[in-house]
Amino acid sequence: FVMAEAGADLKKIETLLDGGAAPAEAGKELTKAERASLFKLQNQAKIDAKKAEKEKEKVGKAERAAAAQEAQRAPKVVASKGGDASASAAAPAAPGSGEAGKGSGGLKLQHDDEKAMARARKSAALQRTEVVSSKKVPWFSHLPQYERETSISQQLSKTSKRAETVRQDNDIHPAVLTLGLKFADWLIVGANHRTTAMLRAFCKVIMDYQSPDMHTTADLSRNLDVRLKPMISYIVACRPISIGMGNAIRWLKSKIAHLPSNLSIQEGKEYLQDQVENYIMEKIVFADRIIAKNAAAKISAHDVVLVYGRSSAVEAGLLRAHKDGTKFRVIVVDSRPKFEGKQVLASLSAAGVSCTYIMINSLSYVMKEVSKVLLGASAMLANGNVISRVGSSMVAIMARQYNVPVLVCCETYKFSEKVMLDSICSNELSDPDELVCSEAALSEITHRCCPFERSLADWRDVKDMKLLNLVYDLTPSDLIVLVVTELGYLPPSSVPVVIREYRKEVTL
Repeated sequence: FVMAEAGADLKKIETLLDGGAAPAEAGKELTKAERASLFKLQNQAKIDAKKAEKEKEKVGKAERAAAAQEAQRAPKVVASKGGDASASAAAPAAPGSGEAGKGSGGLKLQHDDEKAMARARKSAALQRTEVVSSKKVPWFSHLPQYERETSISQQLSKTSKRAETVRQDNDIHPAVLTLGLKFADWLIVGANHRTTAMLRAFCKVIMDYQSPDMHTTADLSRNLDVRLKPMISYIVACRPISIGMGNAIRWLKSKIAHLPSNLSIQEGKEYLQDQVENYIMEKIVFADRIIAKNAAAKISAHDVVLVYGRSSAVEAGLLRAHKDGTKFRVIVVDSRPKFEGKQVLASLSAAGVSCTYIMINSLSYVMKEVSKVLLGASAMLANGNVISRVGSSMVAIMARQYNVPVLVCCETYKFSEKVMLDSICSNELSDPDELVCSEAALSEITHRCCPFERSLADWRDVKDMKLLNLVYDLTPSDLIVLVVTELGYLPPSSVPVVIREYRKEVTL
């Protein structure tokens, strides 16, 4: 700093701080009071600079947030060359669907956000009647939960187009319409069966699609992408898609976007149909056969294998081991309200496998006899955790207590980059009335032992009573010893490695 004369006022000191010169006053030392004033001004200048910088950052964040909100509110119009008016706007995802084409990614709609739900209902492909908020469990109120409806097909909503809303009965292909109804009524269950049925329904959509202004495969790619969006939204509204289904949708969209340009329109459709059939055969059919072979190799003579729920891969593995001549016994654990274990019991018993059938509340009594636990999976997450039918985590925890190894059978197309630490943030809620005993079931119950079986029949009239019917739960990776896949035996920690290595195929 330039030397200042004793007794200078604050303005003169500020001039010195700004680099101003005072040659006539140079050469004299500052007094103690002047040094103190100069020090205070320096500190104040630094504080003011930091405040100005923070204010600038706040303004920048506010501008970015406002821009993001405007971008979300703006309609996403997909322009097509010479396309008809029905292809001018892409139908948004149904409530709770997130971005279905992104597989396990995308932001999901929060069903406890009334404003967001009101906006989503205006453009939803299907309007469903949700359970009233007072009857939802608060921890799961952000998830969709629908009432049992007599006719879902009559509730197909009007499709939003620009500023007008018009009815279009041909927006949903009949094959997709039928498939969605079967999904909603749980007539098609299991990730493999649902994925296969969905892809084949989309094949019918592709083969039946016609447009007068479609001349090249580029037109076909653009129009098919627009055509499939409302159908994906409809399927999601009927029942939320699994992670494997989302991965399959993303794969199909990638194939549509990269159609070879040297093909005709018909050849392009046939090419997509062949690709879909190859995907089903390679990722599901052949994968299950290899998994069955690998799982059977882990079953030794005189083993007692415990299974829970129903998994096509686990069931195929047990049948393969029995066919190979291995002598073992199976304990089938089941639970309400789906009772999927009964179908496994019937299949294994018909093949001649020795089976024992128990309910999940008897698990601790039989676990001491078990030598291995085989579980299916709806998805494998990047952190090694497993999403499977609700109750699987309980079985794995009980197996850990008795030092019984837990093996999970899972196809690699179900692997996801997503990470979950609990089953609260993302799950599926089924019909709560499934937990109420039916009249047919009650006729088989001794009323002397259970005099209050119908206590849940009027649960909607009880003020503080809520029923929660979860579909999935999350099993931590430290409870799993081995993952049986078509690639071989993997530890749960190898899931991200598989995703990274097979990313080029755009199948995960």
